[in-house]
Amino acid sequence: MRIVIEEPVIHRIFKLLATFAKGPGRIYVTGGVSAVLLGLRKSTIDLDLKLLPEPPGIFEAIRDVKESMKINIELASPDNFIPPLPGWEARSLYIVSYNNIDFFHYDFYAQALAKIERNHVRDVADVDAMIKHGLIDTKELLRLFISIEHLFIRYPAIDPKSFRERMETLI
Repeated sequence: MRIVIEEPVIHRIFKLLATFAKGPGRIYVTGGVSAVLLGLRKSTIDLDLKLLPEPPGIFEAIRDVKESMKINIELASPDNFIPPLPGWEARSLYIVSYNNIDFFHYDFYAQALAKIERNHVRDVADVDAMIKHGLIDTKELLRLFISIEHLFIRYPAIDPKSFRERMETLI
């Protein structure tokens, strides 16, 4: 059975992860968590995280929170699916800090490009919402796409031609 995760639960999870971790670090959230925290969706079914720098003890904390709350937490971020965008860390928006852990939204441009590449119905709706709410600008999105296009060869799951076609349709 999948647990539906709403905003108050996300903050509870953040607090638990920060409490159980044994040192400082950053956690970047992406996908459904960002959408829920921004009010673009009411809920998500999992938490996708990137750890950088990795807080000491975080893997034990993730395991314990997953088991105790019966939720799905995955180490997944846009740079698992597309090349990392130049400057992504600087564009990642701060959410909150608990103890020594800082939580950020992973760069919305990277999230949007990963969603465009994946092309699921919900992903396309998320990108439309990001544009509508001013989180991304389509000209900058295209510029960033072009800046990583030569790196697609390192990501065999990407079909560069169809990815570009989806970008052009969006723009």
